[in-house]
Amino acid sequence: MENEQAWWDSLYTLATTKIPIGNWGRTFFDFLTTNFAWFFDSLASTIASALDAFTDGLLWFPPLALIALIAVLAYALQRSWKLALGTALGLLFILNQGLWEETVETVVLVVAAAVASMALGVPIGIWAAHHERAYTWLQPVLDLMQTLPTFVYLIPVLILFGLGVAPGVIVTVIFASPAPIRLTYLGIKSVPQPMLEAGEAFGATKRQLLWKVELPAALPTIMAGLTQCIMLCLSMVVIAALIGANGLGKPVVRALNSVNIPLGLEAGFAIVVLAIILDRMSRIRSGAVR
Repeated sequence: MENEQAWWDSLYTLATTKIPIGNWGRTFFDFLTTNFAWFFDSLASTIASALDAFTDGLLWFPPLALIALIAVLAYALQRSWKLALGTALGLLFILNQGLWEETVETVVLVVAAAVASMALGVPIGIWAAHHERAYTWLQPVLDLMQTLPTFVYLIPVLILFGLGVAPGVIVTVIFASPAPIRLTYLGIKSVPQPMLEAGEAFGATKRQLLWKVELPAALPTIMAGLTQCIMLCLSMVVIAALIGANGLGKPVVRALNSVNIPLGLEAGFAIVVLAIILDRMSRIRSGAVR
């Protein structure tokens, strides 16, 4: 009887005693803002200055000239005149809708976040593929990054970096990085063992195996990670707009706040067109990898 009562008391204590996760988090972020505000302010200023300079550089070009350059780039990447024509028509549609400046700002944000995500994700994925125990510990972190609602980690990012494009890029990188990490890991782990054994038989070092065997064999999967990363970054433009980032997310937010259906449709279609263009341009060309 006493054991049963003790069990019920323990259960009651567990149900009524709240673990102060929120207070611990607040204490931690108060410590960061108190002692390292100079670092976060400097980082935010550097990111914002770099992206603003890049945006201003692109906007310096006449829109039609920049559209032609992007169409040529699309043809150079995919060797497809249909893609080049579709790219030009899609961008001309965006220009016609009066959303050119917002589109350029979105492209800069997406490219910056995708480059940062790949720069983090590919090395981490390679490292994890060669250290299976590390990947076991890494998996819950990746799951947390992908499943935690964006608005939850928006709060600490805002506290640390304030409003603007910098927190938008950082939140986007957090959201998009797991894709290249997972797909790089999958690509390296999927390299056929006979290929590795053949390289070792010819006396290749671990570095040579990585650069001359593993990475070329895993390149299609890594490029799939790049495509996913770009799409994930683009899906964050509206979230980024909520915390002060410019781009196509801003007219969407304005349309939502004012129930402006025409503006919402125009910005929504512009995002769709941009997503299709970036997706087709970032795909690995058939026959490019042998």
